[in-house]
Amino acid sequence: MRIIYAGTPEFAVPALQGLIDAGHEIVMVLTQPDRPAGRGMQLKASPVKQLALQNGLRVFQPESLKPAEVQAEVAAVNADVMIVAAYGLIIPTAVLNIPTRGCYNIHGSLLPRWRGAAPIHRAILAGDAETGVTIMEVVPKLDAGNMISKWAVAITETDTTQSLHDAISREGARLMVEAMHILQSTGELASEVQDESLVTYAHKLEKSESAIDWTASAQQLSRQVRAFNPFPVATAKFKDQVCKVWFAQSATGKGQPGAVVETQPLRVACGDGVLEIHELQLPGGKRQTAQQFVQGQHVQVGDQFA
Repeated sequence: MRIIYAGTPEFAVPALQGLIDAGHEIVMVLTQPDRPAGRGMQLKASPVKQLALQNGLRVFQPESLKPAEVQAEVAAVNADVMIVAAYGLIIPTAVLNIPTRGCYNIHGSLLPRWRGAAPIHRAILAGDAETGVTIMEVVPKLDAGNMISKWAVAITETDTTQSLHDAISREGARLMVEAMHILQSTGELASEVQDESLVTYAHKLEKSESAIDWTASAQQLSRQVRAFNPFPVATAKFKDQVCKVWFAQSATGKGQPGAVVETQPLRVACGDGVLEIHELQLPGGKRQTAQQFVQGQHVQVGDQFA
């Protein structure tokens, strides 16, 4: 089929590759404009753009899809389908109506739970037992379209947003390729209406959420650390230095919140239980194991994190 693919970050790469491999004609790739990145703040192409260029695909990077001339350019490619995966721009109804066989999205949750911008992070933070991916029809209302197919995965005590992101993007690609095969073969896709009474919203992450509050339970803090890996990364103060805490798990124990109760392994008391820290990063430094941190900072039992 003739497909417009709209996506920007790494999450959207596997599906584009899968559709290319399946033999579909990608007539246009919509992706956000190049953004400054890195220490030199040089303009950098999105991961989706990089893959598109490697495959000789047409790339279109408007700042908005609202202008009439932009919509005319999208319409001119005569697409059968538009596929969306973490594109990052609002898609007007007029654009949704352009493809003759509809517009479909890869969403990183088990809808109707966690509509919105940060579904994987919010699932971990909430202590959900599972998450997954949903292939859905795109409609003007946020993530409210009918559901085509789903894949679920348990959230374990070692899962981070990064680990779940990778699994979800891979399985989302597989489901989307399957859906397009069915659509091409039969001309239609069976779908299920979302139960509006079960809707929750995954609000965008705020940087202020990254600071660890040691009066919270160890279980809550473990979720926070794992949910914020790889971004924005949970933070804690030690000897007036703001450290990034990359990985930690809850354990049993007690003590004054924020106090180091063990150094091997590194365990810090919380409001309930203790947080066993595995990986940290000092300002301007590289990620290091907790034992490297303990040795380098001469951490002792009774030292205080804030």
